[in-house]
Amino acid sequence: MNQILVSEKLYITPELRRKKRLFRIEFFLSVFLVCILSSYYIYAEYDRNKNEQLSREVLAEVQTDNTIKQEEEDDSTLIIVLGEEEANKADDTIAENTQITTNTYTATDGTKYSTEAVVSIPSIDISYPVLTETSDDLLEISVNKYFGPNPNEIGNYCIVGHNYRNGKMFGRLSELENGDVVELQDLSGRTVKYKVYNRYVVKPTDTRCTSQKYCRENAKRELTLITCTNYGTERLVVKCREV
Repeated sequence: MNQILVSEKLYITPELRRKKRLFRIEFFLSVFLVCILSSYYIYAEYDRNKNEQLSREVLAEVQTDNTIKQEEEDDSTLIIVLGEEEANKADDTIAENTQITTNTYTATDGTKYSTEAVVSIPSIDISYPVLTETSDDLLEISVNKYFGPNPNEIGNYCIVGHNYRNGKMFGRLSELENGDVVELQDLSGRTVKYKVYNRYVVKPTDTRCTSQKYCRENAKRELTLITCTNYGTERLVVKCREV
């Protein structure tokens, strides 16, 4: 029996003790890092949900505003019977001459946001107010106008948004296919439908998708949706054209 006890003690060498201590340290460090990462993830998710709520508030105010404007227009409209060709020309003239302004809304946290449109994509079940400027802070709240004319005017209207794994903002943009419909409502209450006709990936420095040349030369309305992809190293571009 003594021989066995002595043998077991001989096997517990200083090197083995050192390895055990290192193992304990590594174990506790691993647990600590897991706690830190979990806390960061929980906070990030909380922050996104809070920003999503702010976006919902702004969207609700924009839609209420547009409804009121539409009702006022309906109350003051004189009904004139025109031929189909004359009516189409009148609609085009009104659309081209409409001066689009921005609206400013104050969220419950006191922050003011300036919007100029609402973008909705039924196939991926999203609807967001388009904020008039682009910045890191504004991108946390909603999608932003990146470049282009006023909403629904002749030209290439470009919108940029975050690609969140939980599907919020433009997190599901990669699911869009050619033929899917994207709706853009301006602050006059007019909604124009656009169909996806192309999608591709570019480097962050490639801004050719924002070009206005084709639309201006051909009097076309286009919508370009942009988000990050491949862990932020590239950009997904979805091109849409007025139906």
